[in-house]
Amino acid sequence: MAHVALTKPRIVELLLVTAVPTMFLAVDGLPTLQATIAVLIGGALAGMGANTLNSVYDRDIDALMHRTDKRPAAMGIVSVRAGLFQGFVLSIASAFFLAWWTNLLAAVLALVAIAAYAVGYTMLLKRRTAQNIVWGGAAGCMPVLIAWSAVTGSLTWTPVVLFLVVFFWTPPHYWPLAMKYKDDYERAGVPMLPVLKSAEFVCVSIVRYSWVMVLVSLLLIPVAHMGPVYSASAVILGAVFLYEAYRLLGAARRKQDDINLIAMRLFHYSISYLALLFLAVAIDPFVF
Repeated sequence: MAHVALTKPRIVELLLVTAVPTMFLAVDGLPTLQATIAVLIGGALAGMGANTLNSVYDRDIDALMHRTDKRPAAMGIVSVRAGLFQGFVLSIASAFFLAWWTNLLAAVLALVAIAAYAVGYTMLLKRRTAQNIVWGGAAGCMPVLIAWSAVTGSLTWTPVVLFLVVFFWTPPHYWPLAMKYKDDYERAGVPMLPVLKSAEFVCVSIVRYSWVMVLVSLLLIPVAHMGPVYSASAVILGAVFLYEAYRLLGAARRKQDDINLIAMRLFHYSISYLALLFLAVAIDPFVF
C-alpha cells in the first residue's frame, strides 16, 4: 500500500476527470474503446509516475508538514532508490503505452507533463518562487492535450482553451488550501503565496484568477461551438465560484476568525467545479 500511496491516487483521479470528457468533445460523441482505455491507463501511469517522483524529491519538506508527514517517502517506508525506480518505470510505461495504443504525439505530451511536474514544478519552482503553483500547475493541464491528441492525432484551439481553463483554475484551487496550511509551508521553507503575502493579497489574487478562469471557460462556447448544456453549466458554476471567491476576500478584509473554514469551502467547491464543468463538456456533444 505504501507504493500505491506514493502515487497520490486522488490527484490521478482528478487528472482523469479532465481527460475523459475531452475525448468525448474531440470526437463529438463516443470515442473508441481502445482510445478510452489507452487514455485511462496511459494517463494514470503518467500521473502516478510524476507523483511518485514528486513524493521522493519532496520527502524532506513533507516530513516537516503535518499535512504530509505520513507520506511513505517522508516516513522512510519506501526508500529513495525504490521510489525513483517506481517513478521512472511508471513514466516510461505511460509513454510506451500511449505510443503503442494511440500515437506518438500523445506519448510525447505525456513525457512533457511528467517532466514539467517532476522537474519544472517540484525541483525548480516549488522551493524558489511564490509563483510555483501558477507555472508549475501547467503540468496538471496536460491531460486535456494528451486526451485530445490520443483520439485525433493533432491539436487545435479547443484543447488549448481547455488547457487554459485548468491553468487558471489551479491557483484559486490551491491557494485556499495553502492558506489553511500556511504554517506548514512556512515551517518547511516553501514560499507559497500565503506565506509571503497577506491574506487579503492572496484573496485578491484568487478573485482575479477566478475571473480569468470563468471568462476562458466561456470562450470555449464560440471556439468549440458548445451547446446549451455546457453553456448553462459554465455560467452557473462560474457564478458560484466567483461568489465563493468574493466571500473569501470579504472574510480576509474583515479579518474573520473562520477564514480558513471559508478557504476550505472554496477549495472543496473548486474540485466540484472542475468535475461538473468537464462533465458538461462530455454531455454536450450528445445534446442537439
